[in-house]
Amino acid sequence: MDKPEPARANGARHSWMNRLYTGTGVLDVVGNRRRWYIITAVIVLICLLSMAVRGFTFGIDFVGGSRIQLPAGGATTEQVETVFSDALGSEPESVQTVGTGDTATILIRSETLSAEDLSTVQTALFDEFQPTDDSGNPSRNAISASDVSETWGGQITRQALIALVVFLVLVSAYIGFRYERDMAIAALAALFFDLVVTAGIYSMVGFEVTPASVIGLLTILGFSLYDSVIVFDKVEENTRGVLHTNRRTYGEQANLAVNQTLMRSINTTVIGALPIIGLMVIAVWMLGVGTLQDLALVQLVGVVVGTYSSIFFATPLLVSIKERWGPVAAHTNKVHARRAGRVPQGAGPAPRPRHAEPGDRDPRPARGSGTAGPAPGARPTGKRQRRH
Repeated sequence: MDKPEPARANGARHSWMNRLYTGTGVLDVVGNRRRWYIITAVIVLICLLSMAVRGFTFGIDFVGGSRIQLPAGGATTEQVETVFSDALGSEPESVQTVGTGDTATILIRSETLSAEDLSTVQTALFDEFQPTDDSGNPSRNAISASDVSETWGGQITRQALIALVVFLVLVSAYIGFRYERDMAIAALAALFFDLVVTAGIYSMVGFEVTPASVIGLLTILGFSLYDSVIVFDKVEENTRGVLHTNRRTYGEQANLAVNQTLMRSINTTVIGALPIIGLMVIAVWMLGVGTLQDLALVQLVGVVVGTYSSIFFATPLLVSIKERWGPVAAHTNKVHARRAGRVPQGAGPAPRPRHAEPGDRDPRPARGSGTAGPAPGARPTGKRQRRH
Protein backbone atom coordinates (compact mmCIF):
# COMPACT_ATOMS: atom_id res chain seq x y z
CA MET A 1 0.00 0.00 0.00
CA ASP A 2 3.08 2.25 0.23
CA LYS A 3 3.83 2.09 -3.52
CA PRO A 4 1.66 5.09 -4.58
CA GLU A 5 3.75 7.48 -2.43
CA PRO A 6 6.74 7.73 -4.85
CA ALA A 7 4.34 8.50 -7.70
CA ARG A 8 2.85 11.39 -5.76
CA ALA A 9 6.30 12.65 -4.82
CA ASN A 10 7.47 12.36 -8.41
CA GLY A 11 4.43 14.31 -9.60
CA ALA A 12 5.09 17.01 -7.00
CA ARG A 13 8.72 17.22 -8.06
CA HIS A 14 7.79 17.84 -11.70
CA SER A 15 4.76 20.02 -11.02
CA TRP A 16 6.77 23.27 -11.11
CA MET A 17 8.26 22.52 -14.52
CA ASN A 18 4.91 21.33 -15.79
CA ARG A 19 3.25 24.56 -14.65
CA LEU A 20 6.08 26.58 -16.19
CA TYR A 21 5.63 24.86 -19.55
CA THR A 22 1.84 25.10 -19.54
CA GLY A 23 1.87 28.74 -18.35
CA THR A 24 -0.33 28.51 -15.27
CA GLY A 25 1.31 31.37 -13.35
CA VAL A 26 4.17 29.65 -11.58
CA LEU A 27 6.46 32.72 -11.93
CA ASP A 28 5.38 35.87 -10.15
CA VAL A 29 7.14 38.33 -12.45
CA VAL A 30 4.76 41.23 -11.90
CA GLY A 31 4.55 40.72 -8.14
CA ASN A 32 8.36 40.88 -7.89
CA ARG A 33 8.73 43.79 -10.30
CA ARG A 34 10.75 45.86 -7.82
CA ARG A 35 13.47 43.23 -7.99
CA TRP A 36 13.47 43.30 -11.80
CA TYR A 37 13.53 47.11 -11.79
CA ILE A 38 16.66 47.02 -9.64
CA ILE A 39 18.34 44.46 -11.91
CA THR A 40 17.40 46.47 -14.99
CA ALA A 41 18.69 49.70 -13.45
CA VAL A 42 22.01 48.08 -12.55
CA ILE A 43 22.45 46.75 -16.10
CA VAL A 44 21.69 50.16 -17.60
CA LEU A 45 24.06 51.91 -15.17
CA ILE A 46 26.93 49.56 -16.05
CA CYS A 47 26.36 50.09 -19.77
CA LEU A 48 26.20 53.89 -19.41
CA LEU A 49 29.43 53.92 -17.37
CA SER A 50 31.17 51.81 -20.02
CA MET A 51 30.03 54.15 -22.81
CA ALA A 52 31.20 57.18 -20.82
CA VAL A 53 34.59 55.73 -19.83
CA ARG A 54 35.59 53.38 -22.65
CA GLY A 55 33.63 54.88 -25.52
CA PHE A 56 33.21 53.07 -28.86
CA THR A 57 35.48 51.68 -31.52
CA PHE A 58 34.03 53.17 -34.68
CA GLY A 59 34.74 51.53 -37.98
CA ILE A 60 36.42 53.16 -40.91
CA ASP A 61 33.03 53.93 -42.48
CA PHE A 62 32.24 56.32 -39.61
CA VAL A 63 35.56 58.01 -38.85
CA GLY A 64 37.30 57.73 -42.21
CA GLY A 65 40.74 56.27 -42.91
CA SER A 66 42.48 53.62 -44.97
CA ARG A 67 41.97 49.88 -44.92
CA ILE A 68 44.40 47.30 -46.30
CA GLN A 69 43.60 43.59 -46.51
CA LEU A 70 45.82 40.69 -47.54
CA PRO A 71 45.67 36.88 -47.32
CA ALA A 72 47.12 35.73 -44.02
CA GLY A 73 49.09 32.75 -45.28
CA GLY A 74 51.89 32.23 -42.76
CA ALA A 75 52.03 35.86 -41.62
CA THR A 76 51.15 37.02 -38.13
CA THR A 77 49.65 40.31 -37.02
CA GLU A 78 52.93 41.27 -35.30
CA GLN A 79 54.91 40.73 -38.51
CA VAL A 80 52.43 42.74 -40.58
CA GLU A 81 52.47 45.59 -38.08
CA THR A 82 56.27 45.65 -38.19
CA VAL A 83 56.34 45.82 -42.01
CA PHE A 84 53.79 48.64 -42.00
CA SER A 85 55.75 50.64 -39.42
CA ASP A 86 59.05 50.17 -41.27
CA ALA A 87 57.51 51.24 -44.58
CA LEU A 88 55.81 54.46 -43.35
CA GLY A 89 57.50 55.23 -40.05
CA SER A 90 54.16 55.18 -38.17
CA GLU A 91 52.06 52.48 -36.58
CA PRO A 92 48.61 51.40 -37.85
CA GLU A 93 45.53 51.91 -35.72
CA SER A 94 44.73 48.18 -35.64
CA VAL A 95 45.85 44.91 -37.21
CA GLN A 96 43.61 41.87 -36.80
CA THR A 97 43.07 38.43 -38.32
CA VAL A 98 39.65 37.66 -39.77
CA GLY A 99 38.60 34.08 -40.46
CA THR A 100 40.49 30.82 -40.06
CA GLY A 101 42.37 28.36 -42.23
CA ASP A 102 43.07 29.06 -45.87
CA THR A 103 40.44 31.82 -45.99
CA ALA A 104 41.99 33.84 -43.16
CA THR A 105 42.91 37.43 -43.97
CA ILE A 106 44.76 40.18 -42.12
CA LEU A 107 42.99 43.53 -41.91
CA ILE A 108 44.98 46.73 -41.37
CA ARG A 109 43.25 49.98 -40.35
CA SER A 110 45.08 53.29 -40.26
CA GLU A 111 44.52 56.99 -40.64
CA THR A 112 43.89 58.23 -44.17
CA LEU A 113 46.91 57.52 -46.36
CA SER A 114 47.86 59.12 -49.63
CA ALA A 115 47.95 57.10 -52.85
CA GLU A 116 51.75 57.08 -52.67
CA ASP A 117 51.77 55.75 -49.10
CA LEU A 118 49.23 53.05 -49.98
CA SER A 119 51.40 51.93 -52.89
CA THR A 120 54.46 51.86 -50.64
CA VAL A 121 52.72 49.70 -48.04
CA GLN A 122 51.35 47.30 -50.68
CA THR A 123 54.81 46.88 -52.17
CA ALA A 124 56.41 46.27 -48.77
CA LEU A 125 53.79 43.68 -47.80
CA PHE A 126 54.11 41.90 -51.15
CA ASP A 127 57.92 41.75 -50.96
CA GLU A 128 57.76 40.35 -47.43
CA PHE A 129 54.92 37.80 -47.59
CA GLN A 130 54.40 37.06 -51.33
CA PRO A 131 50.60 36.63 -51.12
CA THR A 132 48.97 34.59 -53.89
CA ASP A 133 45.81 35.16 -55.92
CA ASP A 134 42.98 32.66 -56.56
CA SER A 135 45.10 30.73 -59.04
CA GLY A 136 47.88 30.27 -56.50
CA ASN A 137 50.41 32.61 -58.17
CA PRO A 138 52.10 35.42 -56.22
CA SER A 139 50.32 38.67 -57.08
CA ARG A 140 50.43 42.21 -55.76
CA ASN A 141 46.72 42.51 -56.55
CA ALA A 142 46.00 40.05 -53.75
CA ILE A 143 46.54 43.00 -51.40
CA SER A 144 43.46 45.26 -51.53
CA ALA A 145 43.30 48.83 -50.28
CA SER A 146 40.47 51.33 -49.85
CA ASP A 147 39.91 54.82 -48.46
CA VAL A 148 36.91 56.35 -46.72
CA SER A 149 36.78 60.09 -46.14
CA GLU A 150 35.57 61.69 -42.92
CA THR A 151 32.77 63.38 -44.87
CA TRP A 152 31.44 60.00 -45.92
CA GLY A 153 31.64 58.79 -42.33
CA GLY A 154 29.62 61.79 -41.16
CA GLN A 155 26.95 61.11 -43.77
CA ILE A 156 26.73 57.46 -42.68
CA THR A 157 26.32 58.52 -39.05
CA ARG A 158 23.61 61.03 -39.89
CA GLN A 159 21.68 58.56 -42.03
CA ALA A 160 21.89 55.93 -39.26
CA LEU A 161 20.44 58.35 -36.69
CA ILE A 162 17.65 59.36 -39.07
CA ALA A 163 16.76 55.72 -39.67
CA LEU A 164 16.67 55.06 -35.91
CA VAL A 165 14.40 58.06 -35.21
CA VAL A 166 12.01 57.14 -38.04
CA PHE A 167 11.84 53.58 -36.74
CA LEU A 168 10.97 54.70 -33.21
CA VAL A 169 8.30 57.12 -34.45
CA LEU A 170 6.63 54.43 -36.57
CA VAL A 171 6.76 51.99 -33.67
CA SER A 172 5.14 54.52 -31.33
CA ALA A 173 2.37 55.25 -33.82
CA TYR A 174 1.64 51.57 -34.44
CA ILE A 175 1.49 50.51 -30.78
CA GLY A 176 -0.50 53.60 -29.79
CA PHE A 177 -3.03 52.86 -32.55
CA ARG A 178 -3.13 49.08 -32.09
CA TYR A 179 -3.18 49.00 -28.31
CA GLU A 180 -3.17 52.00 -25.98
CA ARG A 181 -0.98 54.77 -24.66
CA ASP A 182 0.37 52.93 -21.61
CA MET A 183 1.42 49.92 -23.69
CA ALA A 184 3.17 52.23 -26.15
CA ILE A 185 5.11 53.83 -23.29
CA ALA A 186 6.17 50.45 -21.87
CA ALA A 187 7.18 49.11 -25.30
CA LEU A 188 9.26 52.20 -26.10
CA ALA A 189 10.96 51.99 -22.69
CA ALA A 190 11.88 48.37 -23.48
CA LEU A 191 13.24 49.43 -26.89
CA PHE A 192 15.44 52.10 -25.31
CA PHE A 193 16.65 49.53 -22.77
CA ASP A 194 17.64 47.18 -25.60
CA LEU A 195 19.40 50.02 -27.40
CA VAL A 196 21.39 51.10 -24.34
CA VAL A 197 22.38 47.58 -23.32
CA THR A 198 23.46 46.54 -26.82
CA ALA A 199 25.52 49.71 -27.19
CA GLY A 200 27.01 49.17 -23.73
CA ILE A 201 28.06 45.62 -24.55
CA TYR A 202 29.69 46.87 -27.75
CA SER A 203 31.57 49.42 -25.67
CA MET A 204 32.66 46.91 -23.00
CA VAL A 205 34.01 44.24 -25.35
CA GLY A 206 35.35 46.65 -27.96
CA PHE A 207 33.26 45.52 -30.94
CA GLU A 208 33.81 47.71 -33.98
CA VAL A 209 30.78 49.83 -34.85
CA THR A 210 30.09 49.62 -38.59
CA PRO A 211 27.09 50.27 -40.87
CA ALA A 212 26.34 46.56 -40.57
CA SER A 213 26.08 47.05 -36.80
CA VAL A 214 23.46 49.77 -37.35
CA ILE A 215 21.47 47.48 -39.65
CA GLY A 216 21.64 44.71 -37.06
CA LEU A 217 20.55 47.14 -34.35
CA LEU A 218 17.40 48.06 -36.26
CA THR A 219 16.76 44.33 -36.75
CA ILE A 220 16.96 43.50 -33.05
CA LEU A 221 14.75 46.44 -32.14
CA GLY A 222 12.16 44.96 -34.46
CA PHE A 223 12.57 41.59 -32.73
CA SER A 224 12.14 43.18 -29.31
CA LEU A 225 9.02 44.96 -30.51
CA TYR A 226 7.63 41.70 -31.87
CA ASP A 227 8.17 39.93 -28.56
CA SER A 228 6.60 42.79 -26.58
CA VAL A 229 3.57 42.89 -28.89
CA ILE A 230 3.04 39.14 -28.41
CA VAL A 231 3.02 39.56 -24.61
CA PHE A 232 0.83 42.67 -24.74
CA ASP A 233 -1.64 40.91 -26.99
CA LYS A 234 -2.05 38.21 -24.35
CA VAL A 235 -2.29 40.85 -21.62
CA GLU A 236 -5.07 42.57 -23.53
CA GLU A 237 -6.91 39.26 -23.89
CA ASN A 238 -6.57 38.31 -20.22
CA THR A 239 -7.54 41.73 -18.86
CA ARG A 240 -10.60 42.20 -21.05
CA GLY A 241 -13.49 42.77 -18.62
CA VAL A 242 -11.30 42.41 -15.52
CA LEU A 243 -12.65 45.70 -14.10
CA HIS A 244 -16.16 44.26 -13.95
CA THR A 245 -15.20 41.49 -11.52
CA ASN A 246 -13.54 41.46 -8.12
CA ARG A 247 -11.83 38.09 -8.38
CA ARG A 248 -8.43 39.08 -9.80
CA THR A 249 -6.48 42.29 -10.32
CA TYR A 250 -5.08 43.69 -13.55
CA GLY A 251 -1.55 42.85 -12.39
CA GLU A 252 -2.43 39.22 -11.70
CA GLN A 253 -3.97 38.81 -15.15
CA ALA A 254 -0.92 40.45 -16.74
CA ASN A 255 1.38 38.12 -14.81
CA LEU A 256 -0.64 35.18 -16.10
CA ALA A 257 -0.13 36.50 -19.64
CA VAL A 258 3.64 36.61 -19.09
CA ASN A 259 3.63 32.98 -17.94
CA GLN A 260 1.47 31.91 -20.86
CA THR A 261 3.86 33.46 -23.38
CA LEU A 262 7.10 32.64 -21.53
CA MET A 263 7.87 29.34 -23.26
CA ARG A 264 6.99 30.87 -26.62
CA SER A 265 9.47 33.68 -26.01
CA ILE A 266 12.19 31.25 -24.92
CA ASN A 267 11.61 29.00 -27.94
CA THR A 268 11.66 31.99 -30.29
CA THR A 269 14.92 33.18 -28.76
CA VAL A 270 16.59 29.79 -29.11
CA ILE A 271 15.39 29.34 -32.68
CA GLY A 272 16.52 32.87 -33.55
CA ALA A 273 19.92 32.51 -31.88
CA LEU A 274 20.91 29.21 -33.51
CA PRO A 275 21.11 30.58 -37.09
CA ILE A 276 23.03 33.61 -35.82
CA ILE A 277 25.55 31.33 -34.10
CA GLY A 278 25.81 29.31 -37.31
CA LEU A 279 26.40 32.54 -39.23
CA MET A 280 29.21 33.49 -36.87
CA VAL A 281 30.85 30.07 -37.03
CA ILE A 282 30.64 29.51 -40.78
CA ALA A 283 30.76 33.00 -42.29
CA VAL A 284 33.07 34.68 -39.78
CA TRP A 285 35.45 32.13 -38.33
CA MET A 286 35.63 29.80 -41.32
CA LEU A 287 35.11 32.08 -44.34
CA GLY A 288 36.46 35.28 -42.83
CA VAL A 289 33.64 37.64 -43.89
CA GLY A 290 34.19 40.60 -41.56
CA THR A 291 30.98 42.42 -42.50
CA LEU A 292 28.87 39.46 -41.39
CA GLN A 293 30.74 39.45 -38.10
CA ASP A 294 29.42 42.89 -37.20
CA LEU A 295 25.90 41.92 -38.23
CA ALA A 296 25.93 38.60 -36.36
CA LEU A 297 27.32 39.99 -33.11
CA VAL A 298 24.74 42.73 -32.71
CA GLN A 299 21.91 40.34 -33.57
CA LEU A 300 23.06 37.73 -31.05
CA VAL A 301 23.29 40.30 -28.28
CA GLY A 302 19.98 41.91 -29.22
CA VAL A 303 17.96 38.70 -29.36
CA VAL A 304 18.87 37.81 -25.78
CA VAL A 305 18.43 41.35 -24.45
CA GLY A 306 15.11 41.78 -26.28
CA THR A 307 13.68 38.64 -24.72
CA TYR A 308 14.65 39.81 -21.25
CA SER A 309 13.13 43.26 -21.70
CA SER A 310 9.80 42.01 -23.07
CA ILE A 311 9.28 39.61 -20.14
CA PHE A 312 10.92 41.19 -17.11
CA PHE A 313 10.67 44.90 -17.91
CA ALA A 314 7.93 45.86 -20.41
CA THR A 315 4.99 44.06 -18.77
CA PRO A 316 5.88 44.96 -15.14
CA LEU A 317 6.30 48.57 -16.24
CA LEU A 318 2.89 48.47 -17.91
CA VAL A 319 1.29 47.23 -14.68
CA SER A 320 3.06 49.91 -12.63
CA ILE A 321 1.74 52.62 -14.93
CA LYS A 322 -1.78 51.19 -14.84
CA GLU A 323 -1.89 50.82 -11.06
CA ARG A 324 -0.65 54.33 -10.36
CA TRP A 325 -3.89 56.11 -11.31
CA GLY A 326 -7.17 55.64 -13.14
CA PRO A 327 -9.78 52.86 -13.05
CA VAL A 328 -7.21 50.06 -12.83
CA ALA A 329 -5.72 51.55 -9.68
CA ALA A 330 -9.19 51.91 -8.11
CA HIS A 331 -10.09 48.35 -9.07
CA THR A 332 -6.87 46.95 -7.63
CA ASN A 333 -7.47 48.71 -4.31
CA LYS A 334 -11.04 47.43 -4.30
CA VAL A 335 -9.96 43.82 -4.86
CA HIS A 336 -7.32 44.02 -2.12
CA ALA A 337 -9.79 45.60 0.30
CA ARG A 338 -12.37 42.91 -0.46
CA ARG A 339 -9.83 40.16 0.18
CA ALA A 340 -8.74 41.78 3.43
CA GLY A 341 -12.35 42.06 4.58
CA ARG A 342 -13.22 38.50 3.67
CA VAL A 343 -10.44 36.94 5.77
CA PRO A 344 -9.29 39.39 8.50
CA GLN A 345 -5.61 39.39 9.29
CA GLY A 346 -4.75 36.97 12.08
CA ALA A 347 -8.05 35.14 11.87
CA GLY A 348 -8.04 31.42 11.38
CA PRO A 349 -9.85 29.61 8.63
CA ALA A 350 -13.63 29.63 8.71
CA PRO A 351 -15.18 26.49 10.30
CA ARG A 352 -16.39 23.90 7.85
CA PRO A 353 -20.19 23.40 7.86
CA ARG A 354 -21.37 20.05 9.16
CA HIS A 355 -24.41 18.08 8.08
CA ALA A 356 -27.54 18.37 10.15
CA GLU A 357 -28.24 15.44 12.45
CA PRO A 358 -31.48 14.22 13.96
CA GLY A 359 -32.45 16.25 16.97
CA ASP A 360 -30.64 19.43 15.84
CA ARG A 361 -32.59 22.66 16.14
CA ASP A 362 -32.96 24.88 13.11
CA PRO A 363 -30.62 27.87 13.70
CA ARG A 364 -32.48 30.09 11.24
CA PRO A 365 -34.91 32.60 12.80
CA ALA A 366 -38.55 32.44 11.75
CA ARG A 367 -39.77 35.16 9.44
CA GLY A 368 -41.25 38.05 11.26
CA SER A 369 -39.85 36.88 14.56
CA GLY A 370 -36.80 37.87 16.49
CA THR A 371 -36.34 34.42 18.05
CA ALA A 372 -33.53 32.17 16.93
CA GLY A 373 -35.83 29.16 16.32
CA PRO A 374 -39.34 27.70 16.88
CA ALA A 375 -40.93 27.99 20.26
CA PRO A 376 -40.45 25.11 22.71
CA GLY A 377 -42.95 22.34 22.10
CA ALA A 378 -43.89 23.58 18.62
CA ARG A 379 -44.42 20.93 16.01
CA PRO A 380 -41.98 20.91 13.07
CA THR A 381 -43.24 22.54 9.92
CA GLY A 382 -44.03 20.61 6.76
CA LYS A 383 -40.97 22.05 5.05
CA ARG A 384 -38.82 20.80 7.90
CA GLN A 385 -40.40 17.33 7.67
CA ARG A 386 -39.79 17.13 3.93
CA ARG A 387 -36.14 17.99 4.38
CA HIS A 388 -35.74 15.16 6.85
